[in-house]
Amino acid sequence: MINGEPDVVNAHLEQLEPKLLWQHFRTFCDTPRPSWHEDAILSKIEAWADERGFAHERDEANNLRIVKPATAGHENAPGVVMQGHVDMVAESDAGVDHDFETDPIVTFVEDGWLKARGTTLGADNGIGAAAGLAILDETDLEHGPLEVLLTVAEEVSLVGAAHLAPNWVNGRLLLNLDTEEEGEVCIGCAGGANVTTETELAEHPLEGNLTVFKIGVNGLTGGHSGMDIDTGRASANRLLARALHQLLPLGLRLVDYDGGRMDNAITRAAWATVALPDAAFDEATAELVELEAVFQKELAGVDGQVAVDQERAEADKALSVGDTKRLVRLLYALPYGVERMSLAAPGVVETSNNIGVVQVADGVFSAQLMVRSLVDSARDSLVERIATMFELAGFPVTRERGYPGWAPNPKSALLARFVDVHERVTGQPPEVKVIHAGLECGLIGARYPKMDMISFGPTIRGAHSPTERVDIAAVDNFYKILRAMITELAGA
Repeated sequence: MINGEPDVVNAHLEQLEPKLLWQHFRTFCDTPRPSWHEDAILSKIEAWADERGFAHERDEANNLRIVKPATAGHENAPGVVMQGHVDMVAESDAGVDHDFETDPIVTFVEDGWLKARGTTLGADNGIGAAAGLAILDETDLEHGPLEVLLTVAEEVSLVGAAHLAPNWVNGRLLLNLDTEEEGEVCIGCAGGANVTTETELAEHPLEGNLTVFKIGVNGLTGGHSGMDIDTGRASANRLLARALHQLLPLGLRLVDYDGGRMDNAITRAAWATVALPDAAFDEATAELVELEAVFQKELAGVDGQVAVDQERAEADKALSVGDTKRLVRLLYALPYGVERMSLAAPGVVETSNNIGVVQVADGVFSAQLMVRSLVDSARDSLVERIATMFELAGFPVTRERGYPGWAPNPKSALLARFVDVHERVTGQPPEVKVIHAGLECGLIGARYPKMDMISFGPTIRGAHSPTERVDIAAVDNFYKILRAMITELAGA
């Protein structure tokens, strides 16, 4: 655990503006909330709602809805739903001892940014969720009927939104607070699906003149597999597979493999333990040194700090040469990154794939890949092509958790109101965007097809990685726009 108690480590958040928002975000930082472990934060929010006298309930998927009646005279205004998710990606730097199920996120301010010490910050989407709660806490804000909808397990393929109860949410204007660039408003996003496998392979004793050593690829930036997939950032799983593939002719046998924790995060580091004939060890180490230089040259300006490490290890069993070959060749062949850019939305990625998680432990090979696309048919086609590669290599595969994209509506009445408010508050109109990341709006829209939706938020960098940080000034501007939007819609 990182040293510090939650009542001390994040006290500085209480001094930031807007105070109500940062007070709520402090609760999010103090309360562990990785995906699938949201009960603690939801219970705290429910206790807060009880203190304020706000009605609340959860649906069967564990999503939480909080209701605040309109201020006097605005009862007939359209209902507004402020929506975000309470879970966060759990990623930490190598060597950081942090238990995301028990330890608070330790925050600090540096050069106008809020950051976390060695871990993801959880500004995605804790800032948005905190903003919605702060609006409910406001005592001098005129507003129509308000709801805050907090979903769960968003970071693991939007599970909460996928199982959102129908005929449960009353408002028909939805403000999704999960966009990560100040000055933008999102009106469409990619859908996604997963390809997974879990299969047991036979392990055999290591006998004879064999050397066991560990190969690691690290020093990469990582990031969000939607927002950052077009930056050219490397995947450690892709690079390590390339290194292992280069060593196959030397008689490589795979002992284990550890690469990635989340299917929606670009893998920053990956390790494999391998066995080689003693006579091939010197050649292998020389090839890895040379490959490190090749990687650094190829990735200069993006991930030029990439390192290929090697160290002696011990093992008494490994996969066969044959199983090692078909597994490594599969990993080497899998597509990673941008598959196609969008013609309908120039400059936006249409279709991509992320090799998020690869594991081999005790003979069990498992993998999780995430495919995203603005076009559902293109998403399904790439899923099928990847699944076929697994099957040709002799591995069973599952296609799962497909969710729809959010089709943009540039003629949205809600969008028009937001553009006016944004220009009034900031002096500039927002940039209207369609993004490659997955937002819950597509799934919510499928359950509530008459819902008019937009998404906006403050500037967040490095989401889904320990470099995650949020621009404090942008949070202040974001909240001012949100307050003004709530007031504007109260007069509709």
